[in-house]
Amino acid sequence: MPVNSEIAASRDVWAACQFIREQTDRVPEWALVLGSGLGSLADDVDEPLVFSSDQLPGYPASTVPGHQGRLVFGKMEGREVVFVQGRVHQYEGHQPRRITFPIRLVHALGARRVLLTNAAGGIRYGFRPGMLMLIEDHINGAFCNPLSGPNEGPGPRFPDMSAPYDPEWISRVEDLALKLEIPLRKGTYWWTLGPSYETPAEIRAFRHLGADAVGMSTVPETLQAVALGMQVLGISTITNLGSGMGHEMLDHDDVLKVGQHVRNDLQRLLRAIVRD
Repeated sequence: MPVNSEIAASRDVWAACQFIREQTDRVPEWALVLGSGLGSLADDVDEPLVFSSDQLPGYPASTVPGHQGRLVFGKMEGREVVFVQGRVHQYEGHQPRRITFPIRLVHALGARRVLLTNAAGGIRYGFRPGMLMLIEDHINGAFCNPLSGPNEGPGPRFPDMSAPYDPEWISRVEDLALKLEIPLRKGTYWWTLGPSYETPAEIRAFRHLGADAVGMSTVPETLQAVALGMQVLGISTITNLGSGMGHEMLDHDDVLKVGQHVRNDLQRLLRAIVRD
């Protein structure tokens, strides 16, 4: 992005933060980013306060079904949280830096932990639609980075990515899932630009290179959150098999349906994580 666009993006975060602060002094401990078909998880929050994206200066608009484009403040398990209900993607025409606007905004509002959810295609043999996968690492297959350009705002120029998803947090969530009897896997997530689904040859290549699931989001937000010093946890809902691994044609409506199917398990797990 040009330098003037970067400066404008930083000013937009400040302006959006100021707009919210004029309405509320809530300071979220947690930010939870909801992926395709998972937006309804924000509906059960206590004492909700909702801001639509078009109210907030500079907030990028989502154009994808299943992504509402709202910030929902509230309480969950007695803790202050903010849901990013509907993310944006690079395939919608947004620059990498713009994709991470919500992360920079919730950080400016006080959140220091972020839980990223997404819908993903299963690559590992044995993965089936409806499974949940803890992301323990990722591969930036899009070869884009929201940190490119001028080093505006907080965060180092060259952030360390040796453990982008907090290992201690992952271990604790595994214990919680075991207690709740919620099946949970761990794996590596591959980010693609989209919006087309992958070819069978690409899926075979991704598996050979170490990926367990593939999707079109999450990695930019992780890169930004780690650079800001936030603790990051990622959970993928496996909504379909990778191309060539099944007989079905891939369809976004099916992704949304599976997201709704696993809603109860994911909601129970999210509440346990926040409570813990």
